[in-house]
Amino acid sequence: MTSSENNYNNITNNNNKNNINNNINNNNNNMMCDLTTGVCGNISNDDEGIEPIDLNQPQEMVRLYYVTDPICSHCWALEPVLLRFREQYGRYVEFHTVMGGLLESWNSFADVSNGIQSPADVAGHWREVGEQSRMPIDGSLWLDNPVQSSYIPSRVYKIIQQQNEKLADTFLRRAREALFAFNRNIGADEVLTDIVSQMGLDGADIVNQAATPAAQSLLEEDFDLSRSLGVRGFPTIIMVNKDNKGVKIVGARSLTDYVKALSQVLETESLQARAVPDMASLLMREQRLFSKEIEVMYDLEQHEVERFLKKSLPAGEYMLSQIIGESYVESKHLS
Repeated sequence: MTSSENNYNNITNNNNKNNINNNINNNNNNMMCDLTTGVCGNISNDDEGIEPIDLNQPQEMVRLYYVTDPICSHCWALEPVLLRFREQYGRYVEFHTVMGGLLESWNSFADVSNGIQSPADVAGHWREVGEQSRMPIDGSLWLDNPVQSSYIPSRVYKIIQQQNEKLADTFLRRAREALFAFNRNIGADEVLTDIVSQMGLDGADIVNQAATPAAQSLLEEDFDLSRSLGVRGFPTIIMVNKDNKGVKIVGARSLTDYVKALSQVLETESLQARAVPDMASLLMREQRLFSKEIEVMYDLEQHEVERFLKKSLPAGEYMLSQIIGESYVESKHLS
């Protein structure tokens, strides 16, 4: 995998994105994720009783394209920052999740320069990403039950997206939890069926639909969009204003970086961050959160999380557990 760009790259659509000539050589991107650049692929505050709120929508919004893949380890590492960004600045953006196609298959695949020639070569690298980001990653499935293609869960995402964008994003989150933290093979139909069914959808039907040529066509549309945007590694976030000008941010970055990019695209220094949600509301919606996500959302140190949860959540309404050396909290109403 090539290194990501270190700085923001100004992009101009010129009113016709088909004129952007950056191409991806193929959809089988390198499996190595760079720990320095954060790229996979080439290249509540407690309630105080009274607080000010602003229900006015901003006059101008930007299109935000999040180009990602279900098995991208640095996309999983980005979850804490992306969650807070969406909570505080989501009203400024129209969010579009785009599947990038990290791994079509292992047939004839080799990333010799990064020492990856088989699935087993990925396991150690994933553990490094998990240790650095503190978003738990097991990775041992690459040794005995590897994902054969990221296209399979990506097609499931596209089928659900046709019905409901929010449910599709929920599926992507549940699939990543299953893969990275709980070491389940999200390329297997039975695992995908279980994940989708637990969301209250017809898992068997959706997984069957995802195996059709029509589902692959939907996925190819995302690949075409990714190519037209000049994306070569994941995660990549592109923000574009009404004049089709914006910035491209490659790799997992800090909250400050994304806010700076948003200010640049909107040409304003006066962005108004919304207050973060209280912990009970956030957990009710997300259902499962890892320690690093809570730390980033509420500006906490790791050792402060358990006491914060006891203070913020009703007793008996949550479960606190450990996995791969990291704590996580689940709602007892987890579906």
